[in-house]
Amino acid sequence: MNQQLQTILKTIEGNENISIEEKEVLINAVKKADYELTITAFKLERTEKVKRTTAILLEETIEELEQKRKAIEETNAALQQSLENLKATQSQLIQSEKMASLGELTAGIAHEIQNPLNFVNNFSEVSNELIDEMNEELDKGDFEEAKFIASDIKQNLEKINHHGKRADNIVKGMLQHSRSSSGTKEPTDINALADEYLRLAYHGLRAKDKSFNAELITDFDKSIGKVNMIPQDMGRVILNLITNAFYAVNEKKQRDINFKPIVSVSTKSLGNHISISVSDNGDGIPEKVKDKIFQPFFTTKPTGQGTGLGLSMSYDIVTKGHGGELQVTTKEGEGTTFIINLRIND
Repeated sequence: MNQQLQTILKTIEGNENISIEEKEVLINAVKKADYELTITAFKLERTEKVKRTTAILLEETIEELEQKRKAIEETNAALQQSLENLKATQSQLIQSEKMASLGELTAGIAHEIQNPLNFVNNFSEVSNELIDEMNEELDKGDFEEAKFIASDIKQNLEKINHHGKRADNIVKGMLQHSRSSSGTKEPTDINALADEYLRLAYHGLRAKDKSFNAELITDFDKSIGKVNMIPQDMGRVILNLITNAFYAVNEKKQRDINFKPIVSVSTKSLGNHISISVSDNGDGIPEKVKDKIFQPFFTTKPTGQGTGLGLSMSYDIVTKGHGGELQVTTKEGEGTTFIINLRIND
């Protein structure tokens, strides 16, 4: 018992002026106070232990949190470095995709350039012969015949100029496709762009496989005129869609010799929108993978025949670069149509 309470208790017990009943009440009160003090002391002691334990745990928690903070900082730094590496890799892959598509065009470009060059060479030879004839007529004094021959030479020179410009445009298109995009929109003849890439892609495929033939169908809306767009980027999109279409019909042709491949490209004016459609009558896209075709690195082509970046890059160019939409409709066994929708009032 508490010493002070013991003193009080002895005092009560030795006091003869207090009745037995009063002493009993007082003694019970003292004992109760002693009990409550003992309980309070126990609780205080336990609270102190809890405080000490809590302090220890808090210190350990703070130390653990500090370690975690450092670990998170290190992880963030590693993730940042990984992100930078991924961006660099992505840029390299996109450039590889661009060069791969340029490779697809090489044979077609060579074919397209050869035609105007043949015209240039032929008309040059004929014109050279005509000059000799004109000189002979001048020596004879037949100026009328000389003028007539000069007129033929002039027509030939106009044809040479026309086909020279044709070859020049093909080379410019090739350089435009291979160089990095300026990101600047400019008025572009979308019909001419689509027609150009359709023929280049077809001749490129024919150069690699002489047995391949396909019916090419075009339906260009002449009312569209020129549309503001980034020609290098939109050209890559159209080329990618056309190349995929040729791949689809060629794969189907390999299995069915009676199959007639058809690839069609069309444009249409829709008020303040235009649409560019590329269709094929190949096998179509399986429903189970249709939602994945615009994901980076997803491809249904065999290993080594596709990077899986063509459609994802095309999707980004159309949606992010031009604020448009790239949609696909497909039916297994019947074919696929990709549709580019663009606003024309930008």
